[in-house]
Amino acid sequence: MSQSLGVEPTLPIRCIALVGNPNCGKTALFNLLTGARQKVANYAGVTVERKVGLVHLHNGQTVSVVDLPGAYSLTAATPDEQVTLEVIEGRRAGEDTPDAIVAVVDATNLRMNLRLVLELKRLGRPLLVAVNMADVARAQGLKIDLARLAIELGLPVVETVAIKHNGHAQLLAQLEQHLAQPWPSAPASTASASSADLQREVRRILALVAPLAPTLGRFQYRLDAVVMHPVWGLVVLAAVLFLIFQAVFSWANWPMDAIKGAMAAVGDWILAHMASGPLRSLLVDGVVAGVGGVLVFMPQILILFFFILLLEDSGYLPRAAFLLDNLMGKVGLSGRAFIPLLSSFACAIPGIMATRTIANWKDRLATIMVAPLMTCSARLPVYALLIGAFVPERRLGGLSLRGLTLFGLYVAGVVSAMGVAWVFKRVWMKDGYQPLMLELPPYRRPSLRNLAQGLWERAHIFLRRVGGIIFALMVVLWFLSTYPAPPAGWDAAQGPAIQYSFAGMMGHALQWIFAPIGFNWQISIALVPGMAAREVVVGALGTVYALSGVDASVADALSPVIAQGWSLATAYALLAWFVFAPQCLSTLAVVRRETNSWRYPLFMAAYLFVLAYAAAFATYRITLWLGG
Repeated sequence: MSQSLGVEPTLPIRCIALVGNPNCGKTALFNLLTGARQKVANYAGVTVERKVGLVHLHNGQTVSVVDLPGAYSLTAATPDEQVTLEVIEGRRAGEDTPDAIVAVVDATNLRMNLRLVLELKRLGRPLLVAVNMADVARAQGLKIDLARLAIELGLPVVETVAIKHNGHAQLLAQLEQHLAQPWPSAPASTASASSADLQREVRRILALVAPLAPTLGRFQYRLDAVVMHPVWGLVVLAAVLFLIFQAVFSWANWPMDAIKGAMAAVGDWILAHMASGPLRSLLVDGVVAGVGGVLVFMPQILILFFFILLLEDSGYLPRAAFLLDNLMGKVGLSGRAFIPLLSSFACAIPGIMATRTIANWKDRLATIMVAPLMTCSARLPVYALLIGAFVPERRLGGLSLRGLTLFGLYVAGVVSAMGVAWVFKRVWMKDGYQPLMLELPPYRRPSLRNLAQGLWERAHIFLRRVGGIIFALMVVLWFLSTYPAPPAGWDAAQGPAIQYSFAGMMGHALQWIFAPIGFNWQISIALVPGMAAREVVVGALGTVYALSGVDASVADALSPVIAQGWSLATAYALLAWFVFAPQCLSTLAVVRRETNSWRYPLFMAAYLFVLAYAAAFATYRITLWLGG
């Protein structure tokens, strides 16, 4: 039995800390021990803050487990490594020092991992070594004498396989033993050992416990020769991304149609079984039209994340980082910015937090400022709605024109981020180029468990947003769009009733700002709740158009309604707006926390608004000029 606590400020008395190199499987082991579902991937830098969970042992006792960001040594070079050092040394305010440390090492890369174990040993704390990924090591023909390793280190050593159901059995047994009799600890040493001394000791130990290790280098060199080739590697990367965006549109049709049908059936059932009134209007025009309008895009989001998780777990993404490092260096970004920017494709918030792996402050700040330009998943419903309404279902060279358009929008986000970074680094944050230093993980067959867990997490997050903030905003928007009611004697010939409501008045008041870029008052209304979450814009448009009385079937199908009501120039301008759209409030709050200042989130909101407005204005005017 286990339980996850997430991030907690205090620790119970019995507490162990998981410490190890990046990408050694610490978080996977933490998830197995505690039942948590923290993100794991086959590259370094995924965990940037401490996580706490509980593990309940067979003897009935409970132990608190802390998962710490990966570190290569106890000399912290980045903010996330500083977190690790402060926790294990008990220097975090309000937190007790962990009772013991579990040093997690990658069995396939002991040469790198044992250096940190030797440094931890010098702390003089109860310490156990968990040799993780033991199954992968055996598959590679690597034999490790664990008994001899325990003797040479003077520490208990266990074998773990964090991706298997019972892969932590030996560790659980050692935890029970530790509660009765604490693990041994070497005498503390304040004198620092040189890197040469540590490496010499690692080589000595490896010669005894895994004599084949030095001859077993990283495999799949031939594959790397193609994947990381400066020309062919970019061709492969472009082909992979192309395939992903084609699949997003080609594979999602059936489940999207099924959800649309279900929403239509629910709306029809409510109309048939409820008398006309405010409650029926709330359910049909607010919940079904608004929330259902967002829910229909879940298949496309899951298909996109299926491919991202596949690439993460296989070990391909760090290689893509090296491929793009040269390009990022030319715009002044650190190569280490790749992982935070990649994380921002899911959501800017984890991407901004992942910048803690960047040691240089100016590089980190530049990455934070451009992270929102990467196309987060919340933009996908908006893109999908507009592409579905205005881009014909046509094949171009055997490829879907809609898929190509979506690919172009993602490229536009990347290019704009590079352009803004180039300006920042030459005008505001001048600094030298920091080369990328990143450990390349081995290629691995993606774990079905990780894929399933990752997709479930994305579905859960999406449904939680739909049932939480999006539902709440739709109810508020329905109220603002319904009240006050039209004056006595009003009839439909005088225009839709919504124009007399608070939302109608607000939309008309905002229209003078957005009219030059082609946005009508309905779009102006939808942009306001979109500040809380971008995908709310789709739901807001559904509710506003449903209450505008444009078409009785709006609750079921928003796309054909806007296709008939908007000009091509307006649709393209809205797409351009969302390439640069100002960040949601949650992201701005995270930027405030990470920079410890309101200056940066306010500047971010301002510059994104200016860019979004300018891009939408240019797109609208050019499209009109071309006859759109």
